[in-house]
Amino acid sequence: MSDSAHTPSLWPLRRQLFHQTWPMAIGILSLLGFQLVDAAFVSRLGTQPLAAQSFTFPVTFLMIGIQVGLGIAIAALISRAIGAGEIARSRRLGSLVLFGGSMALGVLAVLLWFTHAPIFSRLGANADTLSRISPYWAIQLVANWLAALLYFGYTLFRAHNNTRLPGLLMMLTSLLNLVLDPIFIFGFGPIPGLGLPGAAVATVLAFLVGLVVLVWRLSQEDWLARHGLGAEIKRSTGPFAVIAGPAMISQLMPPLAAMAATGLIASLGDSAVAAWGLASRLETMSLMLVLGLTMSLPPWLGHCYGGGDWGRIRALTYIAFQAALVWQLVFGLVMALAAPWVAAGLAGAPAVQQGLTALIRFMLPSYALLGICMLVVSASNALNWPVRGMLISFARLFVCYLPCVAIGVWAGSMTSVGMGALTGNLLAGIMAWAVFRRSLAQASPDTTISV
Repeated sequence: MSDSAHTPSLWPLRRQLFHQTWPMAIGILSLLGFQLVDAAFVSRLGTQPLAAQSFTFPVTFLMIGIQVGLGIAIAALISRAIGAGEIARSRRLGSLVLFGGSMALGVLAVLLWFTHAPIFSRLGANADTLSRISPYWAIQLVANWLAALLYFGYTLFRAHNNTRLPGLLMMLTSLLNLVLDPIFIFGFGPIPGLGLPGAAVATVLAFLVGLVVLVWRLSQEDWLARHGLGAEIKRSTGPFAVIAGPAMISQLMPPLAAMAATGLIASLGDSAVAAWGLASRLETMSLMLVLGLTMSLPPWLGHCYGGGDWGRIRALTYIAFQAALVWQLVFGLVMALAAPWVAAGLAGAPAVQQGLTALIRFMLPSYALLGICMLVVSASNALNWPVRGMLISFARLFVCYLPCVAIGVWAGSMTSVGMGALTGNLLAGIMAWAVFRRSLAQASPDTTISV
């Protein structure tokens, strides 16, 4: 029997998805915006400190990839448990993500500190740059671990369809960081300027405040369990591994690709690395709507998947793709027109400004198709297609994106690098859309959408 009769109109779903997404989008804008402002402050210290910070970005993204992979798996299991009416199990899963995820990321932070010298040397950092990285990286690793604790708490709220608090906390921590950044980087009154490490100190303090608020708010909810965790680990390890393994690999691919891209860009000099680092910060901020959708959409899809409602699944994904395509294309074109002024506001050195201008003009409009690919991967994990999502991520980065960037580096200019990144994103978006359409048709061939 067709389920088209039970498929809701798109307009009510648009409103519901908007209300779920906007707090996360604004929170992500503020969170990633402070990272961009962070880099802008550091750029005032000179090209070398900015290049040193830029070398750490892909390794930070590596930690983020692992925490997001864990969060995707737990959010999917919790949302499916809630959709199936297994509330007690959802509480046990909530406890496991908070404690297990925190321990895993803590161990990773320690390992990354003891191996940071060979890692950054392989990425192309010379001895002088490495001496700038070390004192900053020690504090930044603490900030990254605190960010993971916050993220796991956000995951718990999102799994219960509460996106408002995570969005507000992201705004709070970003505003605190914005205030503290110039104080600790340049100094203020009796507080001495710490230079590059000051940026990490500001982030640690901001995240600590956010963590205090998060713990207080969690204590008011009945979402955690103290008993039955051992049995739940045995029961959920298999399903968790099925989702977390491919999801984590999918999330690890972007930072690994970013490391490879940084290594390629390093051959063009410190100014190129600095421009690439700023462009990476602009990329994550400009994708705020897409990233908000990747957080708000999967729990909803998980509920629908648990209830077998493929009509709503198809409608929700259609709305998300449409919103991402329109927003990213409009925003990207506006930023491309304003590229020289944006670059002048973010970078001090003329060479960095020139490279950043070229990257903005070519890369930001292409994020319309990149956004489609990111949403396809996120939806695939929620719909129990984790291996498919992993393969799409692999193809996007290592078949489409990196080879095109490498050709751009070989051509020898940041303009050609930007053109290569644009081509890779376009190919990836077209590929992901085709795969997802075929997957939905196979899963529910009779479902239709009423506009």
